Amino acid sequence: MTVALIDYGAGNLHSVANALRAAGAENLKITSDPAVVRAADRIVLPGVGSYKACAEGLRAIPQMIECMEERVFVGAAPFLGICVGMQLLATRGVEHGVTEGLDWIAGEVRLVERTDPAIKIPHMGWNDVGITPHRPAGDLIEPGEAYFLHSYAFVAEDGRTIAAMTDHGGGITAAVARDTIVGVQFHPEKSQSYGLALLERFLEWKP
Repeated sequence: MTVALIDYGAGNLHSVANALRAAGAENLKITSDPAVVRAADRIVLPGVGSYKACAEGLRAIPQMIECMEERVFVGAAPFLGICVGMQLLATRGVEHGVTEGLDWIAGEVRLVERTDPAIKIPHMGWNDVGITPHRPAGDLIEPGEAYFLHSYAFVAEDGRTIAAMTDHGGGITAAVARDTIVGVQFHPEKSQSYGLALLERFLEWKP
C-alpha cells in the first residue's frame, strides 16, 4: 500500500511522516509529484501556518489538485487532511483576505471567536475530542484527547459533515468527513498514543 504525503512547503511535513511510519506506513512517499499522488492508495495533506500561504503553495504545483481530485473522487482513495490541510477542504478561508479552498466540504475557515476574555487565541494545547452522533467517518475518529494549535476554525455549512467537536470557549470543529475524505484540526503527530492510534486506523480505513 502506497501512502502519498504531499510536500507543498508545509512545516509539519517530516513530523507527520515520522508518525505515519510509526503507525505502520511502510511504503510512504513524501512527494510533490502529481503522478505519485495519482497512483497512491492513500493521500495525506499536512499543513501549518496561514490558510492563504498553504492554499497558494498547493496551487503552485501544476496538476497537483487535479490529480488529488481524480484519485479521491474517481478512485475513492482515502484522504486525510491535518490542521491547515483539513482547513483547505473548505470552500474558502478568510485569513489575510478571502482565499478559495478546495471546496471538497462546504464551509468557511474563520478566526476563532473570543467569547470569554479568559479564552486565549490561538487555541493551543491538549483538548477533548468529542464525536458527533452521526459519525460521518465511522469508527475512524474516536473520542479522546488531542493536541491543537490554531487560531482559525472550520465552520461547516452542513452539520452532517462534522465528525468531531472540541470546546474552547464554545464549540470548535475538530474533524470533518464525507465519503473517503476526513480532516482533523488537531495534530495526530503531536497527540501521542491518541494520534498514533488514529493514523493506524486511517491506514486500515475502508470507507
